[in-house]
Amino acid sequence: MQDPKPASTVTPIARGGWLDGLRIAVALMIVLHHFRGAAPIPLDQFHPVFDRGYLLTNFFIIDSGYVLGRIYYRRLIDGRTSAGLYVRQRFLRVVPAHLVVMIAFAVLVLGTAAIGMAPSNPYWFDWSAFPAQFFLVQAYGIPGGHGWNAPTWTLSALLGCYLLLPGLLRVAHRLPPWGLLIGAAVLALAANAATHAVLGYPVYRMPLGYGFLRALPLFILGVAMAGFAARVPVRPRLGVGLGIASVVLLVALQAFGDFAIPSLALTCAIIFAAGAMPVVRPVKLVESLALASFSIFLTNELVRIIWFAAFDAAGQSQWTDTARWAVWTLGLGAAVAGAVVFRQMFDRPSQAWFTARLSTGGPGRSLPKDPPPAL
Repeated sequence: MQDPKPASTVTPIARGGWLDGLRIAVALMIVLHHFRGAAPIPLDQFHPVFDRGYLLTNFFIIDSGYVLGRIYYRRLIDGRTSAGLYVRQRFLRVVPAHLVVMIAFAVLVLGTAAIGMAPSNPYWFDWSAFPAQFFLVQAYGIPGGHGWNAPTWTLSALLGCYLLLPGLLRVAHRLPPWGLLIGAAVLALAANAATHAVLGYPVYRMPLGYGFLRALPLFILGVAMAGFAARVPVRPRLGVGLGIASVVLLVALQAFGDFAIPSLALTCAIIFAAGAMPVVRPVKLVESLALASFSIFLTNELVRIIWFAAFDAAGQSQWTDTARWAVWTLGLGAAVAGAVVFRQMFDRPSQAWFTARLSTGGPGRSLPKDPPPAL
């Protein structure tokens, strides 16, 4: 079908703008969520919103579908990037960094065991769960989603979603923009109803072994929004208004309860609005921190374990509440600092190396320089 508007009238997404700012904010909130139980007073005792990590996971899954859909929509539809090249790039974006962090987990556990230190929660480091996480298959019914770097179930699920993106974009291109959005929304609601009926879980609360089924409807929502945004221009003022209203409503809604479906709709609106706002003056710091968000996701659990194990060994349980809160707050900073170091020392140079070798397929076949992180 023909696009209703020329693609040149659509606001392009760019680094250093609103989408990157959102990515940073949610990455920091994920760190806060993972650190919540290590606080002197668990954060969910202050407000139940701190226990609603699924809202953050929803954002990253939808955002992945949206950002990748915006980047690759024209490239894959027009044949400027092959599906095979795209898939290789996606896997190389995720897998090497993940493997390095998992090896670091193994070295930490084996090293501390060698000097006679046992973990305070040994079930968190069950070696039977390690292979599924190492090979990122825990989201497909393979036992091993718990313990170690447990949040990587999202990466496991997204790898399957990445494989489907070229086909999803072809379908999206054939559907009228509004029909595409409505169809994706109906699919997400139908998936939620089906998991409730068959498994007894809403789709956003499914066990980690069903991670791919949990992620796929949300990823499709993001791709559908990308297909819409790539063809239907949105006035920047409308994007600003939609974004502000959606953020205010989402924050306000959390004060009244666990409204999962309305929260999901507002999350979609926030991402869509951010993509509709032009980046007039890219902010380099925002771009740099956004590029580190994938590293924050990958490494924050490792930093958390090392940080609090060290202070527990130093007897922090006997310290004053003020001192313990200071340790906890500094731990949040350590998680970000550790991610930045990992990004600079491994993730960035390794991705530059991979990109240089993947972008040799001839004129018009190269991939975007330093594309957004997987999440």
